[in-house]
Amino acid sequence: MNDAVKITPFSTASAPAPGGHYAQAIKHAGLLYISGQLPIAPDGTHLAEADFDDQARQAIRNLIAVAEAAGASVGSLLKVTVYVVGVANWPRFNAVYEEMLGAAHPARTVVPVPELHYGYLVELDAIAACQEEST
Repeated sequence: MNDAVKITPFSTASAPAPGGHYAQAIKHAGLLYISGQLPIAPDGTHLAEADFDDQARQAIRNLIAVAEAAGASVGSLLKVTVYVVGVANWPRFNAVYEEMLGAAHPARTVVPVPELHYGYLVELDAIAACQEEST
């Protein structure tokens, strides 16, 4: 890898710590790549028993917390990918998403899946624009 390439990992205590060998987010060349966010409270409490809407809200809160910790915002989200258990939950996710993102309309893909880790019902990751790091 070229030594001139700057790749900066980011983490925040305002979102759950990674459950494996990965960063909460990586900043590179004015972009922020946010890892998959599940409905886990920042203190590590698993919310798999919560209803779908509450799971979606927590996952989105986590995504926003990571974005903001790295200098991005809801308004700078470029692309969000959503993994939702059961296509029937798609309209419910859309309502929560609209409630939480407000006027922001990033590109989005929703992927219905048969199941997620720990029995969660939703996970999302994102790419956001962010300030270039000064060198």
